[in-house]
Amino acid sequence: MTDSKSKGEKKTLGLSRPGKLELNKTVEAGEIRQSFSHGRSKSVTVEVRKKRTYAQREDGKMREVKELEAARAKAAQAAAAEVEDVSEEALSTLTNAEKAARAKALQDARKAEEQRAIEEKEQAAERAKREAEEKRQAEEEAKKKAAEEAVAAKLAEEEPAQKAAEQPRAEEKAKAPAKQESKPAPKEKPKPADSPADIEAGESKGAAAAKPKKTQPKEDAQPKKLTMKTKSVGDRRRGGKMTLSQALDGDGGGRTRSLAAVKRAREKEKMKAKLANQGEQKKIVREVTIPEVLTVQELANRMAERGVEVVKTLMKLGVMATINQSIDADTAELVVEEFGHKVKRVSEADVEIGLSGEKDDEESLKTRPPVVTVMGHVDHGKTSLLDALRSTDVAEGEAGGITQHIGAYQVTMETGDKITFIDTPGHEAFSAMRARGASVTDIVILVVAADDGIMPQTVEAIRHARAAEAPIIVAINKIDKPGADPNRVRTELLSHELVVEEMGGDVLAVEVSAKQKTNLDKLEEAILLQSEILDLKANPDRSAEGVVVEARMERGRGNVATVLVQRGTLNVGDIIVAGNEWGRVRALIDDHGRTVETAGPATPVEVLGLNGSPSAGDELVVVETESRAREVSEFRQRKDRQAKAAAASRGTLEQMFERIKDGEQVQELPVVIKADVQGSVEAIEGALEKMATEEVKVRVLHSAVGGINESDVTLAKASEALIIGFNVRANPQARDVAKRDGVEIRYYSIIYNVVDDLKNALSGMLAPTLQENFLGYAEIREVFNVTKVGKVAGCMVTDGMVKRGSKVRLLRDDVVIHEGDLSTLRRFKDEVKEVKEGYECGMSFERYNDIQVGDMIECFEMEEVARVLD
Repeated sequence: MTDSKSKGEKKTLGLSRPGKLELNKTVEAGEIRQSFSHGRSKSVTVEVRKKRTYAQREDGKMREVKELEAARAKAAQAAAAEVEDVSEEALSTLTNAEKAARAKALQDARKAEEQRAIEEKEQAAERAKREAEEKRQAEEEAKKKAAEEAVAAKLAEEEPAQKAAEQPRAEEKAKAPAKQESKPAPKEKPKPADSPADIEAGESKGAAAAKPKKTQPKEDAQPKKLTMKTKSVGDRRRGGKMTLSQALDGDGGGRTRSLAAVKRAREKEKMKAKLANQGEQKKIVREVTIPEVLTVQELANRMAERGVEVVKTLMKLGVMATINQSIDADTAELVVEEFGHKVKRVSEADVEIGLSGEKDDEESLKTRPPVVTVMGHVDHGKTSLLDALRSTDVAEGEAGGITQHIGAYQVTMETGDKITFIDTPGHEAFSAMRARGASVTDIVILVVAADDGIMPQTVEAIRHARAAEAPIIVAINKIDKPGADPNRVRTELLSHELVVEEMGGDVLAVEVSAKQKTNLDKLEEAILLQSEILDLKANPDRSAEGVVVEARMERGRGNVATVLVQRGTLNVGDIIVAGNEWGRVRALIDDHGRTVETAGPATPVEVLGLNGSPSAGDELVVVETESRAREVSEFRQRKDRQAKAAAASRGTLEQMFERIKDGEQVQELPVVIKADVQGSVEAIEGALEKMATEEVKVRVLHSAVGGINESDVTLAKASEALIIGFNVRANPQARDVAKRDGVEIRYYSIIYNVVDDLKNALSGMLAPTLQENFLGYAEIREVFNVTKVGKVAGCMVTDGMVKRGSKVRLLRDDVVIHEGDLSTLRRFKDEVKEVKEGYECGMSFERYNDIQVGDMIECFEMEEVARVLD
């Protein structure tokens, strides 16, 4: 039974050593040292894993790679030794294949040896680096430990003094009543350096509280002193010097002021002193710039005052405005005066002040090329002459010819002198420039065909040149034709007050042939001679200023403006303002299609980079910043919109009458006359000349035969003239331009209607005369004194009628003693407009009370009568 039981019992699982369950280490253990941010370090035990790789041996069994490598290295060494021991005789008996195999084995052994040496060196370097790091950390630990021991020693020296200071406090507590002694000890805060056993003893009740505190062993005293004294040192540093009460109370007795509270008190005292000093200081008076409109916040910022104070001041003045509301300049001026500052009023138009820059000194001026405009009648060879002059450019061959036409170009002569030509098809751009006050042309070349002579458009060109006050050089073209007569041209010029040098005048005349290129050099010499007489100079060393010749929008290039620089130098990257538009110069292209970096005076270039297309004749200036350019552009655009909204333009006779009625004096009435025949033109001009007086007259700007074209409309716009069409009409382009620019065109078919309308216009230009109209008489029969009014005359109208608001004369014994205005006219306490003969009324006079019974009142009114020409 026992055997069966022993056989049936299972063996229990037990431990070899009671109380411990552990596994044998299957990996090697290593140790590394971790470093932390505050100089602390810690040793950590880590596992070192080794990777084992197996490979198949020659006999088919697996072996570790480490053993395989060692076996291979041993075999290689043996092979090398064997190779070295072989004598030259044995080597001679080997075949070439065996020699190669042995050499390869030797080479492999040497490579393995070199690789092993390199790895050993790397391991040695890594080991040395790690040892140096551990050494450095050990030194830091030693320094830190030495510093801690020094602090502990210092605190140990200070402990007897602290115990002596705490002795009186302990004696007082011992003499206290027993009831106070029986209080539980947990109310006293345990010292941080006490051990856990001491803390438990302090928290317990009963006899343990009455027992004296046990003294810690000497070896445990060191940490206790370190912790306790560190805290007392910190408290002493925060509290400053030790006072007598603190020394008697031990730990401080009661709650003391913290260092932050002391600092707050000191800051408060400083602030009080600062406010007191500010009250004694004088108020700073600033010069406040006030535009036409600004917000309350902006006004407060300019005065350096609080916005709330400005709003309060506005409320006192009766203006209810928020901080973001706009106020006018007058209200802002009152507010600034209330705060005691100085006021400087500025206008919105002040943004353009200083835009053109200062005047150049004579020393900085340098000679510049002349700007020449070629004008003349159609088919007189103007275009051919331009092409012929352009072909004389010596730079043309170098640049491969002019690649594009930009409206203006520069010719360089063989002598090195330069001439700038402006290509103006017709006279639109020329007149537009003059209409905007821009004078860009220095010299005008008047092209006249030798076979045709003076033609209507030639006369128009002469008048354009005179309006621009530019000297004229006459180019008599087509002298190579059979019917050419240059003397006839010179004679016809006399009728237009152009006297050439050959006839004793001062106008240069050159006979040329654009087709044969005859005397082109003489024409250029005449231009240079005229420019020397004019003494054309400009300052290139300043910000650029110029005029827009033409502008257009091109696909892929944006807004392109052809600009003629007048003074200064235009550079790529400059910020420019051209009329109502602005932008930054992205590229400059000359007349040969080349990209340039700069453009000096009298140089035509294409400018890319404007945000819009300006108009021909707009001035171009360079400004300092984009904000200034944007302000000027916005101001001009706003001004243009206001002008268009206020009125279309000056031009109608009705508007002219309105201005005359307002007191604006016009001495001349400019007109442009176009008729169907020359006789009609002469008849109209003769009739208009007869209407002229000493005060007013008609000035004929231009008269010619033919329909009204764009040139006529542009000329009228430039001079604010009226266009008269006699049996002719305007072409569609001229009508569109006239409608856009607000120029009035009047059509007539009877010459008397022309004369009558212009006579009425001139009559309206005369100052009107005043005429007196008698109304009636009234006799004063009673005088009343009325409060707040003065004396009131009770009258009877004896002749005519009396009107309210009319003028009166007071007659006493048929002598005028007063003349003034009638202020009040009443009948039975009611204000009335008029009182007729035979009725009574009450009258009072403005600022006059010396009236008596029996005086007569003469009532009359003044009427303006327009003067009429005889």
